[in-house]
Order: sequence, then C-alpha cells, then structure tokens
Amino acid sequence: MKKVLLVFIVMTVYTVAFSQPAKRPNIVIILADDLGWGDLGFHGSDIQTPNIDRLANEGLVMNQFYTAPICSPTRAGLMTGRYPNRFGLRRNVIPPWSMFGVDTSEIFLPAMLGKGGYKNRAAIGKWHLGESYKKFLPLQRGFTHFYGFYNGAMDYFTHQREGELDWHNDNAVCHDTGYATDLITREAVKCIREYSGKSPFFVYVAYNAPHAPLQAKKEDLLRYGFDENKPLFSQKGAYGQIGRGNTKRQTYSAMVTCMDRGVGQILQALKDMHIEDNTLVLFLSDNGAQKGEGGSSGALRGWKFQEWAGGVRSPAIIRWPGRLKGRRVIDQVSGYVDVMPTLLNIAGVNEKPQKPFDGINILPALNGNKKQIDRYFYLGYGAIIHGPWKLIKANAGNSAMKQQKDLLFNILKDSTEHNNVIEQHPEIYQDLQRAVLPFDEIKPAHEVPPYGQGRKGFVAPKDWIITQ
Repeated sequence: MKKVLLVFIVMTVYTVAFSQPAKRPNIVIILADDLGWGDLGFHGSDIQTPNIDRLANEGLVMNQFYTAPICSPTRAGLMTGRYPNRFGLRRNVIPPWSMFGVDTSEIFLPAMLGKGGYKNRAAIGKWHLGESYKKFLPLQRGFTHFYGFYNGAMDYFTHQREGELDWHNDNAVCHDTGYATDLITREAVKCIREYSGKSPFFVYVAYNAPHAPLQAKKEDLLRYGFDENKPLFSQKGAYGQIGRGNTKRQTYSAMVTCMDRGVGQILQALKDMHIEDNTLVLFLSDNGAQKGEGGSSGALRGWKFQEWAGGVRSPAIIRWPGRLKGRRVIDQVSGYVDVMPTLLNIAGVNEKPQKPFDGINILPALNGNKKQIDRYFYLGYGAIIHGPWKLIKANAGNSAMKQQKDLLFNILKDSTEHNNVIEQHPEIYQDLQRAVLPFDEIKPAHEVPPYGQGRKGFVAPKDWIITQ
C-alpha cells in the first residue's frame, strides 16, 4: 500500500510540474560584428576564444544559421523577424549622413517582449538602424535602456564617428572613457545584476568587435606577438590610429579575444546571480569577415558583402540549460529572421504581428521535437536555400558576386560551394528559381540610398545628440 501511495505521489508531482506553464526565460543576445566563420576556436581557429568555445560545448550549435551579408540588414531582420528588403534595407548599411531609418511601422522585438512582461529591455553597444531622427533610436523602438553608439565603424578608444563623440547613456551624451568592447561588457554585466530577480529581462549586447577600424588593447596585442619595435600596419588618415598592431591579423585576433573575454564575463554574471539555468543566451555574428581586414572564412567560400557561405553563414550558438539539451549540433536551416518569432513563442507572447513574419518559430527543431522543419530561406537578391540546396543566380546579391551563370549547390555535401549540380538536379533548380522570384520582386516604398550619397559636405551633430 505504501509503495502504491509513493508511486501515486511521484506521478502527481511529475504531472503537475510538467503541466504548468514554463517559466519565461531571461534573454541575452550577443551579436559580434564581422566575425569570420574561421575565427573561433571550436571552428579550428588559432585565435583564443575559450569562452565562446565553452558556450558551444555546453549549448546547441546551429550549424546552418544564416544572416544578411552586411550589418544593418541583419540587425533589422533580427529586430523585426522580416526580410529587410521589405522596408528598403538590403543593399546597403545606414551611413552617418543618411536620413534613412527602419520604417517606424515595423514593430521591434523589445516592444513585443514588453507586452509579454519583460519590464527591462536593454540595448548595449552598436545600433546602426537609423540615427537621423529620434523616432529611429533604441528608446523609441521598444528598449527601456540604451548604452552605446548609433553609427557603425566608431573609433574604439575615442568613441568618435565623423569627428564627433558617439557614445550615449539613454538619450544623454556619455563621457565614459575606455576601450569600447570593455565598456559594452561592463554595462551588460551591470544590467544583468540590476535586472536579476525581477521580471524576466532582455539584454541585447551588440559588440562592434571585430569590425574595422582595427584597434586593440596592448595587453591583447601582446598575446599575439606584438613588438613595439616593429612597424605598425598601415592606416590612412587620423581615424582609428590608436591600438594598431604589427599586422591586421594580429590586431583582429586581439580584438576577438577581448570580445571573448567579455562573453565570459557575461556568462559569469548569469552564474553569480544564479539565473543561468533559466537564461537563454544566443550568440551570433551579423555577417562574415571582411576581406583584407584580418578575419578568416575558414573553409567557407566568400566574404562579407557576398551571398557565398563566408558572407552569410554565421557561427551561432544557443544555450538555455533549464530547457534545451546542450552539447548538440543541428543542421536545421535557420537564421536571423527566425530569432523574433522563436523568442516570442518561448516568452509566451501570442499576439499576432501587424505585419507577417518571414521567419519561423524554430523551437521544435531546437528542443528535438522535429528533426527538420521544411522551409525556404531567402539570402538576398537571387539567392535562396531549401534544405540541403542553395541557389545563387547569375549576378545575384551585391556587386561583389561576379559569377556569370546560375549555380546550385548541395551545401551539406559541398559546404565550400564549388560543385555546381544544376545539370544533375534540374527539377530542384526550377523549384528554387520559382521560390526566389517573389522575394526578388519586392518593391519597398523607400530604400536606403547608395552608401556615398549625402556624404559630401556632411557635418555630424554635436556629440551625436539627436534633437528632433
């Protein structure tokens, strides 16, 4: 009788525990900038990245995770769950002299998480989604706190862009001194400690590293053989002069290691606050390494600005110890536009978006309920993936794509994208041609202008304070 009673109690506890709504996790997104596929230790790099490697070992590696080939489009898709060409942000980033910003009718991830009870929502680091008007800035797009800079390619030591200080704490100019990567880490850790134990929180940590200008701290340069008595690598103009090493690769490596140290400090803060089990951490890069700036695509073909794998296949890791089994690698095709619908599902935000997502909820693939979710993933003009198949049409994407014929690859068997199999699989080729066409034909009402348009005669606002 006692044995039967004990079994009944155990089964009752089990049933109650697993029938209760899951506790909403804290969410931390860590976004690297121009980090190459071949620049992490767990991908065979000689760059020291022990903390990101540990995250990969403990978490779930998404081996087929894709982004846009350049910065602003990826960040926009991450925040909206929609392909950025829908609102005119695909071919270029948003430069300091542009009046363009992400259409305010697009609802950003933090605004939706706020409806789900995420009271504290911080954006830390690089914004790059519009800075010409207040309506484009983080605090107007759903974040409750912002610490960082509006533009891309800011000087890591002076925090200047176009000759003016671009460093902010919420809407106010911030005169904090120090290396940008360290300041971003410090603020992320501060927010985690402050928000812990309250309602679930969202912290978006957008590092500028290892994006140019290539600048590193001396202590990190020394790890890679820096010799003060040898020449520094050449750098034109006064911009980004501080922190150069003997070579670009040396400096880039030092920058990645510094960022990795920051990742470790963020993970340690979660552990110190006893919240790591119910904190979902997502690490990824916005695109691949830029050719000639010290990074490596590893075995992948291509670079930033290109729809080859080296430009759009991002190292991506997710860790959520309390809910997702770690120490796994999955080949589910996924990417930046899937982040928002997946996180909203996990956070229990059931409200339908005003504009349909292009991304999908990939939680069933993450938790093992589905081995593969069948879907098409659009990479940019003329480029699309379906399962193991990738189509790149002639002259697809940016001008950096210079091939003169359509290409079809089986990316699971040919990750280096060198074996064109169109002739062997004509039916798949035709299917992908049909699938990519509706995306290619999207015509937004407004489109980000060419990068140099408006640059001549531009004068940055004092301390990048936006007043209107």
